[in-house]
Order: sequence, then C-alpha cells, then structure tokens
Amino acid sequence: MRGSSRTKLRALQHDLRSPLRELVMADNGTAALERKGMESDAKGPGQATGSSRPIADIGKLFPQVYMFAPIGAERLYQGTMRMRKLISSRSPFEADIGYSRAVVDGSWIFVSGTTGFDYRTMTISDDVATQTEQTLRNIGQALEEAGSSFSDVVRVRYILRSAGDFEACWPVLRRYLGSVRPAATMIEAGLSDPRMKIEIEATARRQSDG
Repeated sequence: MRGSSRTKLRALQHDLRSPLRELVMADNGTAALERKGMESDAKGPGQATGSSRPIADIGKLFPQVYMFAPIGAERLYQGTMRMRKLISSRSPFEADIGYSRAVVDGSWIFVSGTTGFDYRTMTISDDVATQTEQTLRNIGQALEEAGSSFSDVVRVRYILRSAGDFEACWPVLRRYLGSVRPAATMIEAGLSDPRMKIEIEATARRQSDG
C-alpha cells in the first residue's frame, strides 16, 4: 500500500473512536469492517449468540483508498449482524429429539410444530378444539418470550390427523388469528403420538424491527 493510502487509513481508524469498530486489512489487500468483542458462547436455549466477523469487503470497490463514514459503517454493521436466540418450552420432546420450540433470527421468529400438550403436566385433552386452544397458548408463550405476539404472525401451517376435525378448530383459530389473517395451509398427516389431533407451526416477524 502506498504511503498516502496508509496515512488515510490511519486517519480513518483514528476517527472510528468506538472500541467495537476497527478497519481490518486482509492479506489480499481488501478491507473489511469488523466489530470486536461480540463473541458470546451460547450455553443453552434462550441465549443469543453472535460472533466477531467481517461484514463488508470493499476492496473491489476501492482497491487503493478505503473510505468509510463512521455512521455509515455502523449502519452497515447493524444491517448485516443477525442475532440468534433459541427458545424452549421445556417440553421433554425438545430434549429427546433435539430442537427448539422457537428460533429467533433477527426480526424473524420460527415456531416449531406445536401440539396441545400442557407442558407443565404433560397431559393432553382428547377434544380437538381443546387441543387447538392449548396449542395456541403454547405458541403464544414462545412468541412472548421472543418479544412478539400473534399480531406479528405472517404464516401458519395446520397439520391434522383427520381433515374432518378441522372445522371444529375454526372458532378457536378465529379468536387468536382472525384479526391477523396470516397466510395458512392445512395438511392431513399422521402425527408422532396417537393422542395428538392437531399440530400448528407458525412464523412471525416483529413489526417493531421494520
């Protein structure tokens, strides 16, 4: 790198006063903006994870002189970094099979297929409408833990052992989702436990995140 370029780079690094931001030169002469101090080793469900990572290779755009406004660089970082959080309902199924009740990825929340078990007692009703009610309560708890609610739901999938049971679920579904009107699909399929009559999967996007 020429002397004038090095001088400009040092001036830019000095201007990025926050200890969390640093301009890093890669071996191939490209530049990457990297945030430091973001490592967080997840120890279990419910913990956000992140990593120190390069977020923009601008060497191809500016092969000799690398210019960033500090505010623009920070916005670029925020737009690229995605926080991942695992949410558990403490259902034994999650530990036995190896999945999370929900995963938060940035503004998106993906709720796993959920059934009508009361996870505190591990009991389930024989009535499909009652199962639907408990299923939606379980989903609502996961959404709340993710900082969201049913108003953010954009997609649902209903999986029923018998399609003939679906109409009995409609009044409950309208109560929870009637004002939201998410995209929806109903599937008839076998479920993993003969006591289960309905399973619901949901996807939400927090509106507050844009």
